Amino acid sequence: MDTGDRLLTPGEVAALFRVDPKTVTRWAAAGRIGSIRTPGGHRRFRESEVRALLEGEGEFAEAGGPGAGAHPGAGHLGDTYERRPSY
Repeated sequence: MDTGDRLLTPGEVAALFRVDPKTVTRWAAAGRIGSIRTPGGHRRFRESEVRALLEGEGEFAEAGGPGAGAHPGAGHLGDTYERRPSY
């Protein structure tokens, strides 16, 4: 079932939310953001879902998942929120 939606890596999603890629993986493991697995077992994220979360839309934002917070792109997750180190 090809929806034509671009698939993003955890690193690409992390850059958009300004968090560490491992945080994105934890969100997916906790069910806070949908993901699919490649045949090799790697996670990929639908761009349309990620963009909706960034804009504060969708069930995850309402439930305090990624995208919930004071401003779009905050990536606020309460106690599990981590800022990506800036170098």
